[in-house]
Amino acid sequence: MGKGGAISESVLKKILLSYTYVAIWIFLSFTVIVYNKYILDKKLYNWPFPISLTMIHMSFCATLAFTIIKVFKLVEPVSMSKELYLSSVVPIGALYSLSLWLSNSAYIYLSVSFIQMLKALMPVAVYSIGVLFKKEGFKGDTMLNMLSISFGVAIAAYGEAKFDPWGVILQLGAVAFEATRLVMIQILLTSKGIQLNPITSLYYVAPCCLVFLFIPWIFVEYPILRDTSSFHFDFVIFGTNSLCAFALNLAVFLLVGKTSALTMNVAGVVKDWLLIAFSWSVIKDTVTPINLFGYGLAFLGVAYYNHSKLQALKTKEAQKKAAQADEEEGKLLEQRDGEGIGEKRDQA
Repeated sequence: MGKGGAISESVLKKILLSYTYVAIWIFLSFTVIVYNKYILDKKLYNWPFPISLTMIHMSFCATLAFTIIKVFKLVEPVSMSKELYLSSVVPIGALYSLSLWLSNSAYIYLSVSFIQMLKALMPVAVYSIGVLFKKEGFKGDTMLNMLSISFGVAIAAYGEAKFDPWGVILQLGAVAFEATRLVMIQILLTSKGIQLNPITSLYYVAPCCLVFLFIPWIFVEYPILRDTSSFHFDFVIFGTNSLCAFALNLAVFLLVGKTSALTMNVAGVVKDWLLIAFSWSVIKDTVTPINLFGYGLAFLGVAYYNHSKLQALKTKEAQKKAAQADEEEGKLLEQRDGEGIGEKRDQA
């Protein structure tokens, strides 16, 4: 096969790998969400203890991360001082524990489909908090886009057949804490040149989450669990559920590392539609036409936001390449001028 054929094969292989990473992430994210709903829902497995479930996940992930880093030494730990850990990792761990606690709690009160619709507010929350902390510049057209997403979610909420105010408050709180966590990662870690992959992230953050979750667990869930003599820990259910949660972290690393964060955002939209369809067809959650119309508006807003981010990245990349080309051209001209001066001196 000729050179052109070899290039085509290489491009095809990259495309197939990218789609494979996307499919793995969608499958695992889908599985974790549905599995958590199954465990927490009172009509299904009936174990409505979101703090306990989150603590099981964090214990499992922290143990595996410790084993991979310290025992098998497959991943290098990040060099981090005690002061940096307390000032940067601990606040992120606190935000992450709150986000997981509230998001898992929402599954007790809301349908899977409606939760995905509410999650469409994530770009709104990230942008707003980014502007608040001066990590994003305020732009009128972007804010108008954010308002269109919010309007779409509001219509979807209006059309929700099983609207639960407490469940909505929990999910919106989870979105707010998760958005703050993402912005704080940029401020506290990325700006200091610290890059954590999912293994090192779990190694440092999961123990923090456990400590923060232990405080509300003692007062909220432990007394109920202590008095529930009928409960027996199901290692198969909770073990496979925790394994899926750990695998999802690895899938995020693969997807973002091999493609881009934008690809994950686009894949997330596909996953949300699949979850809505699954929730309606399999779990038999009620999805109304107003639900779909509102989420459709929010979806268009999110799609436009992702498109704008992609265009901005392309422009930035083009400017970077142009600057590099100008710099190289300038060096060549200097080199030629130097050679010309040298020749004149030799002739003299």
